[in-house]
Amino acid sequence: MDTEKKYYFDIKWFVILAIVAFLVIFQVLPLLYLIYRSFFADGSFSLEGFKRIYSYPLNWTCLKNTLITAGLAMVFGVLLAFPLAWLVGRTNLYGKKFFRTLFVMTYMVPPYVGAMAWLRLLNPTVGTLNTLIMSIFRLESAPFNIYSIGGLVWVLTTFYYPYAFITISRAMEKMDPSLEEASRISGASPFKTLMTVTLPLMLPSIVAAALLVFVAAASCYGIPSIIGAPGQIYTVTTRIVDYVYIGSQEGLTDATNLAVFLMAIALIVLYVSNFVVGKREYITVSGKSTRPNIVDLGKWRIPITVVVSLFAIVVVAIPFATVFMTSFTMNMGKSIFETGNITFKYWHTILTRKSILGSGQNSLISAAWAASLGMIICLIMAYLLKRTNVKGKGVPDFLITVGSGSPSVVIALALIMTMSGRFGINIYNTMFIMVVAYMIKYMMMGMRTVVSAFSQISPSLEEAAQISGSGWIRRLKDVVFPLIVPSIVAGWFLIFMPCFYELTMSNLLYSNNTKTLGVELFTYQTYHSQQTASALASGILIMVIVLNYVLNKVTKGKFSI
Repeated sequence: MDTEKKYYFDIKWFVILAIVAFLVIFQVLPLLYLIYRSFFADGSFSLEGFKRIYSYPLNWTCLKNTLITAGLAMVFGVLLAFPLAWLVGRTNLYGKKFFRTLFVMTYMVPPYVGAMAWLRLLNPTVGTLNTLIMSIFRLESAPFNIYSIGGLVWVLTTFYYPYAFITISRAMEKMDPSLEEASRISGASPFKTLMTVTLPLMLPSIVAAALLVFVAAASCYGIPSIIGAPGQIYTVTTRIVDYVYIGSQEGLTDATNLAVFLMAIALIVLYVSNFVVGKREYITVSGKSTRPNIVDLGKWRIPITVVVSLFAIVVVAIPFATVFMTSFTMNMGKSIFETGNITFKYWHTILTRKSILGSGQNSLISAAWAASLGMIICLIMAYLLKRTNVKGKGVPDFLITVGSGSPSVVIALALIMTMSGRFGINIYNTMFIMVVAYMIKYMMMGMRTVVSAFSQISPSLEEAAQISGSGWIRRLKDVVFPLIVPSIVAGWFLIFMPCFYELTMSNLLYSNNTKTLGVELFTYQTYHSQQTASALASGILIMVIVLNYVLNKVTKGKFSI
């Protein structure tokens, strides 16, 4: 009897180890070192750094402001997202497809563009909307002040509620409609069915969506820096960047200690979302094909459509139109419609100035590399997760999830501390460090898109190819890849767009040769010309709309931004 064991090389193991090695070197090591550094700043264990940083009243104010603004943005974001998701996904609301695209649009637009718009609208002295309301109602003072906690919460809510909207919408699409049908047959009204059946079943998804909004709002830098700083409302992210800019060893240590606070929040939320809420997911998808149950709004159809339209106008149309009009305004103290106040010089500036064109080129290159490399990892990992039983296949997926949940400012700070030659790798002040940061933060978007696509493909197709003698790579190339091309394209765009206009990490990692469009826009808005910044922002808005159209055409209507 031949009892000799035969060993063979499995390429899947090599792929998993390569991906894990990449994530360990560029994600796990930096984040762990950041935590280590906060407790061992001088080589020995000490809490003096924490004592010093939290002895400053301003830092306690930053912590309080972060928790308040992120908490309120979470609450208001869910209160907006759930009814909108239900109306768009489960009722006969007029223009559902249009509204869905419009509500998700702010998800793909830089948050700091929203800050610029509302700054122009609700400035307490010259805000367009404030001035209009004051003239109509003959008020002596402005009714709204954007430089306040309320103003900061409003902008955070309007630009982060799409996170909850997308999460809740997807969950609604998968819910078994027979549960709601049973309620309606029993005589319950559409509203009672919503409150007694739909809402309880959706609760785990709602909680997960709320936590996602909270982390996104707490780790935001662009909005607090543009709106909060002028009103002396500082948050943890703006304070961390201030400490990094000090440039001293003590400043870096203080930034690290504050970053640990943000990271702790992110890890707690990640744990609750995946291991507490995730285990309480209700079985809402049946084994048969399901179609969402459409509720007839009846006589309320037109009034509700009008209300939703007004919301879309206020939250999406007016801010974007304001940014666009500002880019053509010569004198911001006058109306654009006054004689001689329209100019095209700011558009000429962004299309001809070498520094802006160079930044745009850097953004295109770094975002394209991050999206392309990220999708290669996502494609391989999705296949391993859904089609194999290889041990350890869930480790990279978990690491990708942790990276996505980590605040951008924490990722950037961790890379600065570890990728400057300390551990034999020096990529600081290069484009590669920015590509790595983008991949760590945004690969999750592509990962979830491709995993969803694999779930919809029958394994029998690959089994037939395997029986015919095709290897793993051949099956992936000839069978799987052609079937999920639309999802790959969608995932690529979902990674590319936030990388293209990213600000927080870029603002900490860029050098003179790697300056990106997000940093350029922020610099013009803060220090130079708001009109030039508005022209840049308008260009990004146009690009988002065009890419959305292209994505919709390429994927034959299956995906859009």
